[in-house]
Amino acid sequence: QVQLVESGGGLVQPGGSLRLACTASGSINIRYAMGWYRQALGKQREFVATITGSGTTNYADSVKGRFTISRDNAKNTVDLQMNSLKPDDTGVYYCNAKIPITIYNFWGQGTQVTVYS
Repeated sequence: QVQLVESGGGLVQPGGSLRLACTASGSINIRYAMGWYRQALGKQREFVATITGSGTTNYADSVKGRFTISRDNAKNTVDLQMNSLKPDDTGVYYCNAKIPITIYNFWGQGTQVTVYS
């Protein structure tokens, strides 16, 4: 089992920045890819960014150039630096840890990000 706890959400104006943090505990190791997903009200959860244990990153087109994902394997943390935020970035952001093509897929409880004018 892996437990994930997010922090760092909040209210911000367009163009502002926020940094989300996720701390993992339990049976986490470098085989897990870690990432962030988000869900806006009334919409499906969508992919934002992932990072493998070796540091390979992948981003949704909508956040490329604005968001940066980073990971500290020693501390079992994954962060998401979000710059140039837009109202469309509003939603609940969920931390995820998974080993692809296995049953090992875990979620945090989510943290709210609201970008308002």
